[in-house]
Amino acid sequence: MDAWLDRLRKEITDSAANLTGDDWTRAPQGRWDSARIMEHLARTYGTTAKMLELWMEAGGAPQVRPAKLSESFFRILIIRLGVFPSGVKAPAMVQPRGDSGPVAYQRALDNLQRMELALKSAEARWGNNQPIAMHPFLGPLSPEEWRAFHYRHGHHHIRQMRKRLAG
Repeated sequence: MDAWLDRLRKEITDSAANLTGDDWTRAPQGRWDSARIMEHLARTYGTTAKMLELWMEAGGAPQVRPAKLSESFFRILIIRLGVFPSGVKAPAMVQPRGDSGPVAYQRALDNLQRMELALKSAEARWGNNQPIAMHPFLGPLSPEEWRAFHYRHGHHHIRQMRKRLAG
């Protein structure tokens, strides 16, 4: 596995492997609990994997457009500088739907592995330096940018989980 995603897998495992039922459901009023956070992460990895798998099946070159200025700004902020803004509403396709914490945790690990395989396949076909797919907020991303994005995004949410568990 890639260094970004290796590190992400370790953070996910370290933060969630020993959680109890109450730990999974602890959250401030109106905020996602750890089970919802983990399910959201699982859905993001699964969605990225599926998107790449579909592009690979189609066989053609990736359909990407040049980045808009706002996308370039957020790509630099998040991927290059590691600043992940809070309060951005997740797209409907990656919103949690009610998986239990242990189910979401296993799914996150499984989808992370699936996503890494899809990224490796896309990278082998199209290279690592050119965009391979569009992100809804960051625009066109290369395989390495997808890995860095998912690490930054996952790290942001793992920190939220740790805060909920700390008190």
